[in-house]
Amino acid sequence: MNVKFIDKENDNVYLTYKDDNDIANGEHVLILPEYKGQLLFTQHNIRGVEFPGGKVEKGETSLVAANRELFEETGATMQNCYYIAQYCVDRTNGTSFTKDVYMAVVNEIHTKSDYFETNGPLLFDSVDDIPNEQKSYLLKDAAILQCLERVMELGFYQ
Repeated sequence: MNVKFIDKENDNVYLTYKDDNDIANGEHVLILPEYKGQLLFTQHNIRGVEFPGGKVEKGETSLVAANRELFEETGATMQNCYYIAQYCVDRTNGTSFTKDVYMAVVNEIHTKSDYFETNGPLLFDSVDDIPNEQKSYLLKDAAILQCLERVMELGFYQ
């Protein structure tokens, strides 16, 4: 399935559903983690509450980056991880990029002294439970919300 959105910068966003048979080759990753029946978020120092994610570093695969970003930003380790989507942001004023989206089942959250650019893990039953003024603009992004809907359609999270 392919879906087109317009983001807050008026750039075109192209979302394609994926599965584990597809090749994940994005420059960025986004993880939609579930832990003990709740969604796992992180508190970004500037943007607010959002799902963990970040750049794929040189020499990393997308999946390795997803594991690293999840641990760096939340202290969480994955039990299972599923490639569910990829979206491309076609920037009119800047560099376009592609992001691989994973659904992760978390088996443990470790307390850390440093969560890099975040304040660590937060658990909520749904995005709607997060006060609007605390949400990152990313949690209002149509492509990301569509990915969360896909997670529910696939039965990973209710």
